[in-house]
Amino acid sequence: MSNIVLIGAQWGDEGKGRITDLLSSKVDMVVRFQGGDNAGHTVIFEGQEFKLHLIPSGILYPDVICVIGNGVVINPATLISELKNLEEKGINTQNLRISSNCHLIMPYHIALDSASENKLGLSRIGTTKKGIGPAYADKASRVGIRICDLLDSSLFLKKLKDVLEIKNAILSKIYGYETFSTEKIFEEYINYAKIIKKYVVESTFLINKALDENKNILFEGAQGTLLDIDHGTYPFVTSSSTIAGGVFTGTGIGPRRINEVIGITKSYCTRVGEGVFPTEETGEIGKYIREKGNEYGTTTGRARRCGWFDCVIIRYAGMVNNLSSLALTKLDVLSGIQKIKICTSYKINDNIYENIMPNCIALEKSKPNYIEVDGWEEDIRNITEFEELPYNAKKYINAIEELTKIPVSMVSVGPDRNQIIIKDKNLKKNYF
Repeated sequence: MSNIVLIGAQWGDEGKGRITDLLSSKVDMVVRFQGGDNAGHTVIFEGQEFKLHLIPSGILYPDVICVIGNGVVINPATLISELKNLEEKGINTQNLRISSNCHLIMPYHIALDSASENKLGLSRIGTTKKGIGPAYADKASRVGIRICDLLDSSLFLKKLKDVLEIKNAILSKIYGYETFSTEKIFEEYINYAKIIKKYVVESTFLINKALDENKNILFEGAQGTLLDIDHGTYPFVTSSSTIAGGVFTGTGIGPRRINEVIGITKSYCTRVGEGVFPTEETGEIGKYIREKGNEYGTTTGRARRCGWFDCVIIRYAGMVNNLSSLALTKLDVLSGIQKIKICTSYKINDNIYENIMPNCIALEKSKPNYIEVDGWEEDIRNITEFEELPYNAKKYINAIEELTKIPVSMVSVGPDRNQIIIKDKNLKKNYF
């Protein structure tokens, strides 16, 4: 058994929820280390669908401790709504723990997010308008409000007054937006504090103690590698560190604590929002993949842009995350496509690149080079062993392994947690 990090290897929405759900029943603790309610995991559990935005998927298992680490920004209204929804569906939430150092998303963060996107117009980033960026900006500017501040009402009021004076000036004088009342926000958030205070802990000590006791921990990320604030397709990125390195700052553990890093990737490629997407298919094949794969955002409902598997970005994800293996999701969506393309490299100004920094200037000039492999017609949704997959499906997976130099450890062939093939023998032996 080992401590595993699950990372999105593309632009997010890779199906991390189902892989997290599968492994959650095999570990003692699941920890979320970055992002906010701009992320969404859809999990099918005992015939019910759960859409989780903040709470780790492990909450569905009564013996698993679930931790929201200090690197996460929290909208308490979303958190409380999620807790209520779980409890209404019969899920006990008593094993949830929340870091006292989590920063809060405030109403003015959401307003500033919306105002900024509207002002940018055609140059907008394509955010979810959930206030994530402004909350992380305040964290970096050292004017953010944390959960530990919220639990001290006098300190919370002082901090709120100080920051709201500035935020109201920006909203009214720069954007022409309405301002916020200190008293209303104070009253609203103090009521939130009464509900969530029982979950609040010093999470860094909790997680490290579990590691010292040889507990098995699963660290789950949100979004994907190409949305990392430092290593993604900037500026069309999120506001936190989505790569494996974010685990250490987002939880307070040391690098030697991690044993394995699994990159989650779809069997094709998708992206939500603005920004470059070299293998995007805007024609019929893109529409086919979108509808068959139900490629609509869990958080926003926005249609995802769809395209072919891109080995260039997966090689990059493999490097910056030091990936141990890949978990390939939604292979069943490709069933019925006669010819499937795989991007092997980019062509830029007559030069061929198998590896490239994912900056927008370079990618906008990129034209993908493809190889074509034969597809398969068979319905693979009930297959449980890798050897039972159609010949061409196995050939497709083998091609991805060969081109990326990263082994595939898991393959999902449907939305349910039981529709995942464990290809890696060691993973199967240790966990299943």
